[in-house]
Amino acid sequence: MDDGLRVTDRWIVPAAELRERFSRSSGPGGQGVNTADSRVELSFDLAASPSLPPALRARALERLAGRLVDGVVTIAASEHRAQLANREAARERLTALLREAVAP
Repeated sequence: MDDGLRVTDRWIVPAAELRERFSRSSGPGGQGVNTADSRVELSFDLAASPSLPPALRARALERLAGRLVDGVVTIAASEHRAQLANREAARERLTALLREAVAP
């Protein structure tokens, strides 16, 4: 999982530009919910990313304006009991969101 996110054929977000934060998940899961940090927040600084060409950055910033906080887009995943599954779900959602944001 150390590799980046392949958003399009020509754009890969390097792993160094992604930030993950883990916290306790709410909801079903038994006693493990109280001790396991299985909820994942995956953040990407869209406005400051050096990997994104300027034309695509402008398009993505415009399309995602309502979701950004200081140019950063954040995806949270907590539907799975396992942290690894939530990490993968967050990465898939962020990839889909960015792909849609930069599409012509």
